[in-house]
Amino acid sequence: MQDTLKKNDEIRVTISDLTNEGLGVGKIGTMAVFVKDTVIGDTVRAVVTKVKAHYAYARALEIVLPSVDRVPAVCPVARQCGGCQLQMMDYPAQLRFKEQKVLSCLMRIGHFTEEELHMEPIIGMEDPWHYRNKAQYPVGIDKSGAIIAGFYAGRTHSIIRCDDCMIGDPHNQQIVNRVIAHMNRFHIDAYDEKTGNGLMRHIMIRSSHDGRFMVCLVINGYEIPGLQELTGDLSSMPGMQSIILNSNLKNTNVILGEYTRTIWGTDYLEDRIGDILFRISARSFFQVNRAQTEKLYQTALSFAALTGHETVWDIYCGIGTISLFLAKQAGHVYGVEIVPEAIEDAKMNAELNGISNVDFYTGCAEEVLPEKYREENIRADVIVVDPPRKGCDPAVLKTITDMAPDRLVYVSCDPATLARDLRYLCDNGFTVEKVRPCDMFGQTVHVETVVLLSTKSMNIAKY
Repeated sequence: MQDTLKKNDEIRVTISDLTNEGLGVGKIGTMAVFVKDTVIGDTVRAVVTKVKAHYAYARALEIVLPSVDRVPAVCPVARQCGGCQLQMMDYPAQLRFKEQKVLSCLMRIGHFTEEELHMEPIIGMEDPWHYRNKAQYPVGIDKSGAIIAGFYAGRTHSIIRCDDCMIGDPHNQQIVNRVIAHMNRFHIDAYDEKTGNGLMRHIMIRSSHDGRFMVCLVINGYEIPGLQELTGDLSSMPGMQSIILNSNLKNTNVILGEYTRTIWGTDYLEDRIGDILFRISARSFFQVNRAQTEKLYQTALSFAALTGHETVWDIYCGIGTISLFLAKQAGHVYGVEIVPEAIEDAKMNAELNGISNVDFYTGCAEEVLPEKYREENIRADVIVVDPPRKGCDPAVLKTITDMAPDRLVYVSCDPATLARDLRYLCDNGFTVEKVRPCDMFGQTVHVETVVLLSTKSMNIAKY
């Protein structure tokens, strides 16, 4: 099979599909060829860059016949930057791709039939641009030695300078420009991952619903030269609420270090989803798309079908975002999260919103849930899970099946691990009632999904 294609061969191929990472897929004979920056329906001229036993990679040289779904990328560095994979695809086509991505994963990995899944239409965005309320800019130097900030190229740590991110807050660049100007003025070096030298590593920016900002500067040390001048410059910007310094001295890809201190303003940024206010610290996880998060949580809430009497467990509760939405319609909500700082934020957010029918626990769900059930007879009418990309821990899944709630709402950011977990749940007493994707990340390949499962036959029309 390897003889059919060789490295540096020039080929002409029509793209018939996209991978989960957004690479175009074509066929030369029986061999799959993956081509970056292509759209389903494109016919391209490409050069082969790598050949394996049953597939090959190629680089597009020319779009010979563009797809009807192809549009010009708005961002001038869209091809080089790893942040957006689908800018050259019409937004309705992006939504169709994401629906198919979820369906394909659930059928291929989870071994479900389409009839079993009861898929509902994807929840699209009204405006798929400038939606992110958080950005993390790595700082480096370009080939001329000038300090730059931007985003990593796909699958690398090469920084692509980006002066106007089309999915970020439009005000971010003003903040980045002031930090870089300060670095130049005080001769502050950018961090070099290869040598471990240099001071400035990342500029992290959060923005709120009412135009306020938190800036977190991640440094390879504990102090910044000219800190007073930098603080004065940044704090003079309209809407600036918090300036944070984070020290990360480890040679690691993890952005934030363990030591954080506030150098100006508050320790937090306040943001709102629907009618619930959240205080977010520099280290807190908070969904990056405010408008779509409200739609996502409202979907989860409708799937939970609460009547005001249910006991609900929110596993992987984080800072209590979903918990507080649920609490307004539940009898009592219990949240569990392994990160102590997140639980402290969750308790603060409940108090901030005057919500008293919630309790938050620090620990592993597979330990906390059985203990509360055994010692305090706290069962679960409804369980909600919103795990990280790797999906649920096997012990958490076992605990859920042991507790056998009437309804389980699974919020997922990765269709592949969702498919794996749903297969386990459905092999152990659950039934998928309905599935609904939600586009939280326009211009990218990522998609969120909400799934309702039950442990007994339900008349879904009631809900």
